[in-house]
Amino acid sequence: MLTSKQRAQLRGLASTEKTILQIGKAGITDNTVVQANDALRAHELIKGRTLDNCPLTPREACEGLAARCSAEPVQVIGSRFVLYRASDTVPPEKRIRLVR
Repeated sequence: MLTSKQRAQLRGLASTEKTILQIGKAGITDNTVVQANDALRAHELIKGRTLDNCPLTPREACEGLAARCSAEPVQVIGSRFVLYRASDTVPPEKRIRLVR
């Protein structure tokens, strides 16, 4: 569980990230979960968005994907959302160090 300070830190880091995950009319598919897991393993922090034809609200998509990927939802703004999961595969110098 993230604290409010950790969440604020991650929001700041996510502001410069590009959106790398899109959820469309099929909703959260197995392929979407695989893509999200791969991205979280490589980057720890990912930004996604729901397209206009997505049957889920952005909050539902964020929470559903977070649950299926064992990640933490960081924020939802408009159609975009941010997920975080610590990863051992990221090089130590690129790992996100959360505030206490």
